Amino acid sequence: MSTSTKPPPGPGAPGERTYFETQRAALLGEIGVSLEHVLANINKLNRSLEGVIAVGNEFGSVEALWSQFENVMGHEPVTQEEGEGEGKSEEGGSEGEGGDESRV
Repeated sequence: MSTSTKPPPGPGAPGERTYFETQRAALLGEIGVSLEHVLANINKLNRSLEGVIAVGNEFGSVEALWSQFENVMGHEPVTQEEGEGEGKSEEGGSEGEGGDESRV
């Protein structure tokens, strides 16, 4: 801020601005420039987020494939379960079943 030795003109002078008005105009200009920078940075951030979301959406098919694989591998055939389950239930098969649940 520069100071001038000249006193500000009176409020009655036509066409001349007071010291307050000139400072207000300067500050409003700075605020406007700052808001433009903020808007530009928000737009950059928005574009970056759109890029991240687009990359994430590209993995949707891969995720579906792995989910399908997990479901297939997690599903045990019914015939093996029934045959093995009878022998295990008499010998304390609940321990073996508990181990399966802890892996999930």
